[in-house]
Amino acid sequence: QVQLVESGGGLVQPGGSLTLSCAASGSIFDINVMGWYRQPPGKQRELVASISSGGVTDYADFVKDRFTISRNNAKKEVYLKMNTLKPEDTAVYYCHADIRTWRGAGLAGGDYWGQGTQVTVSS
Repeated sequence: QVQLVESGGGLVQPGGSLTLSCAASGSIFDINVMGWYRQPPGKQRELVASISSGGVTDYADFVKDRFTISRNNAKKEVYLKMNTLKPEDTAVYYCHADIRTWRGAGLAGGDYWGQGTQVTVSS
């Protein structure tokens, strides 16, 4: 089975920084797009940033120039460096990955999610 495990959340003051990490493990053949989503209190989950296996990145407008997504393909990890954090960045942050796994003699693709990590920006 595939698991995505996030780490790095916590409480930070406005203007501060945090780095989230997510590690994928299991019977993985390869990983295509990896990304970070967030769900603010009382709101729907939204895309924050994504990165392809080749390193092409995409960001939501509300985090451009503040957040940086990166990945280490060998380690099957994705990171989100968050700078200049604002109270409105408070949310549960989820790691997502598009992963192909071994299923019997073949491959199967699927979307996988981490359990979420809380980020709270408050003074």
